[in-house]
Amino acid sequence: MNDELYMKRAIELAKKGAGFVNPNPLVGAVIVKDDVIIGEGYHEKFGELHAERNALKNCKEEPAGATIYVTLEPCCHHGKTPPCTEAIIESGIKRVVVGALDVNPLVAGKGVQILRDNGIEVVRGILADECTALNKVFNKYILKKRPYVVMKYAMTADGKIATDTGKSKWITCEESRKEVHVLRNKLMGIMVGVSTVIADDPMLNCRLEIPHRDPVRIICDTNLRTPLDSKVVQTADTLKTIIATSSEDKEKLSEYEKRGCEIVNVPMRSEGIDLNILMEKLGALGIDGILLEGGGTLNSSALKAQIVDEVHTYIAPKIFGGMGKSPVTGLGIDDPDEAIELCITDISKVGKDLLIESEVRYKCSQE
Repeated sequence: MNDELYMKRAIELAKKGAGFVNPNPLVGAVIVKDDVIIGEGYHEKFGELHAERNALKNCKEEPAGATIYVTLEPCCHHGKTPPCTEAIIESGIKRVVVGALDVNPLVAGKGVQILRDNGIEVVRGILADECTALNKVFNKYILKKRPYVVMKYAMTADGKIATDTGKSKWITCEESRKEVHVLRNKLMGIMVGVSTVIADDPMLNCRLEIPHRDPVRIICDTNLRTPLDSKVVQTADTLKTIIATSSEDKEKLSEYEKRGCEIVNVPMRSEGIDLNILMEKLGALGIDGILLEGGGTLNSSALKAQIVDEVHTYIAPKIFGGMGKSPVTGLGIDDPDEAIELCITDISKVGKDLLIESEVRYKCSQE
């Protein structure tokens, strides 16, 4: 039996849950009997059946004696649904192939042990890296109770995010802009600085033709300068909008709250609100992942605070020249040896553009 082949299929299935299962993990499951797939499933929506139970429900024949391939260790505790270990044991499945162990302390190896204690063969580590990568957001959130932050920016080949006059529409091609909306769907929140709201008046929603979820909009606004007539404020009654501020002006705050905005008070640091405290507060609100689409100032502050986990850099084959804005501003560093290092995980072509995905490597992590 080709374990990797069936696990690859389970990974494909797991990805279908992107944007709908947060803060739960992405999980896919495939049931195989006599080298034929008899059932498939994935975790489709938060609060609904897990992948294993969906695969069992979709079986075309009795699963007794079959093998189930699951990208993440089956759960063994009661949450919004009963334990998947129970369903597997009751089904008569004799072999379970697990991609990655669950980091959740409620599971963390216990699911595997329960299956083995009930006479079921368990094979671990098939395509473990790929299965673990599915749930980078979930893993950080479960272990640290803070959101996984992806910083995204688009720039020209000479490193500009706008012309000298501030114009930036459009640097990248249509295909790249669509990919960004896919990312907005995957991550629970989207965060920008107040300067971006003032300059661009964005909606910060997800505009995909397929079923999707709009992210929670988070505005970093130290002194409460977000215009009351901005799109984010005017639509806050229908799209969840958080304004993170250090302002204690009750009269001004009430104007935003009346329009549906949620206020999160964050203490100041020298350069603005304390982003690490903000991450703790957003994590407490159940926000497990954030797409950072800020300008150079917020990007610089986020990197300095070491809250960024991953960077997505879209590079357009264009040159602006001049003194246009950089994706990261601030004071910068004095010595190249002090640079924040990026570990490139993927390079791909999106339409005419190049997308570089990287993990951030801090020399001295505050976490």
